[in-house]
Amino acid sequence: MRQLVALVVLAALAVGGCATSSDKVTASYVSPMQYESWNCRQLSEEAQRISHHAAAAAGAQDSQVTKDAVATTVGVIIFWPALFLIGGDKQTAAELARLKGEMEAIEQTSIRKNCRIQFQRATPVASAQ
Repeated sequence: MRQLVALVVLAALAVGGCATSSDKVTASYVSPMQYESWNCRQLSEEAQRISHHAAAAAGAQDSQVTKDAVATTVGVIIFWPALFLIGGDKQTAAELARLKGEMEAIEQTSIRKNCRIQFQRATPVASAQ
């Protein structure tokens, strides 16, 4: 019985350290004032550059989520020391939050300057059922 309780406690601790899915990472505040002197072409080019970096960061973040889920499953079912491999990736999440914030700042500046840049939000992929 003690082993079962210990296993449940370890599983709960492991889940608390898991990485956050990229779509759940919220944007950190970035002041749009840094883009105030930029023209529409510069804003568009910067939005594209940041979008590519954000996509890469989101992929890395989601990869960590998958790794943490696998380690949790292995740790709970087969080998509890695997639970120590779970730690998330706070650095990647912070980078993704910053990039999302920069995109929001560029979008705000673009709207204020009437640049007519089309910003599209990522649509969540529906899970197959």
